[in-house]
Amino acid sequence: MMKHIILPILYLLLSTTTSSAIMGINYGRVANNLPQPSKVANFLTSKTTLKHVKIFDFDPQILQGFANTNISLTITIPNANIPQLTNPSLAQSWIATNIIPYYPKTIIRYIIMGNEVQFSGDQTLMNNTIKAMNSIYQALLSKNLTKIKVTTPHSLAILERSKYPSFARFKMGYEKVFFIPLLEFHRKTKSPFMVNPYPYFGFDPNNVNFATFKENDGLLDKSTGLRYYNMFDYLMDAVYSSMKRLGYDDVEINVGETGWPSLGDPSEPFATLENAVSYNSNLIKHVSSGNGTPLMPNRTLETYIFALFNENLKSSTSERNYGLFRPDFTPVYDVGVFNP
Repeated sequence: MMKHIILPILYLLLSTTTSSAIMGINYGRVANNLPQPSKVANFLTSKTTLKHVKIFDFDPQILQGFANTNISLTITIPNANIPQLTNPSLAQSWIATNIIPYYPKTIIRYIIMGNEVQFSGDQTLMNNTIKAMNSIYQALLSKNLTKIKVTTPHSLAILERSKYPSFARFKMGYEKVFFIPLLEFHRKTKSPFMVNPYPYFGFDPNNVNFATFKENDGLLDKSTGLRYYNMFDYLMDAVYSSMKRLGYDDVEINVGETGWPSLGDPSEPFATLENAVSYNSNLIKHVSSGNGTPLMPNRTLETYIFALFNENLKSSTSERNYGLFRPDFTPVYDVGVFNP
């Protein structure tokens, strides 16, 4: 997760018996007190309903630790590796080294190319991300690994400021050079466009209920006449409108990260246990309902919550307190995934 500002008002997969919605968790490891990956895998399989996990690297310890668990992994190629993987032969080598030895004993759902590359401001990364994605995709094809999809996640800083979701669009200057080729790749490969919406960043303090799925009067999009009762839908429909404006509203949208901190510094008064419980528990219910959003009715959004554990080496109190669990596996709070 990168700390950023989202439009002002504009991951493990949770398994349920009542819905086919795919919900997941991010397994971040910016900490020095976390258990071994094999113990994490055992905990998830024996004490939780969680079946799908997203990580921020391709650590072989995790790939080995999750073998034969029936838990799917989404793995990440860090930003620093992107330029070299535009080379098809190096992409082939990467697949041979980092996928072939583990798959299919370890289920790999997605390979993510970088993390929020546009938000990084690094033009080299932006220029090479789609090329590297295509190289990895072609390398997977050459090994007949067609079930593994390739994508890249985006912060919502990719969008221009917009009064309503229906008015939203991608940042000017990037639509033709970045987003159209990227969305064309997703359409061609049937892979999802992945975004990281965090209502915690940039919400209106006078309308915290809207951001945390609590009861509120809603916000009206005067262009469409649709009323929004939570910020998550508001943000996701802004993404959808931006894609539709370019003619790619048929491409699937996935949520790579979203969450709410349960504790913060005095300067972070909305980082509370109550708000974290409200956001994450209601998010799960909302996504699992299959109702979709006002502009995407009945559309299921694969969603990964941030995060599995609190991470003690992050900079601020709130950044250290996004976890559903402590490093000793005790729950910080329960959103219905813990089976003690």
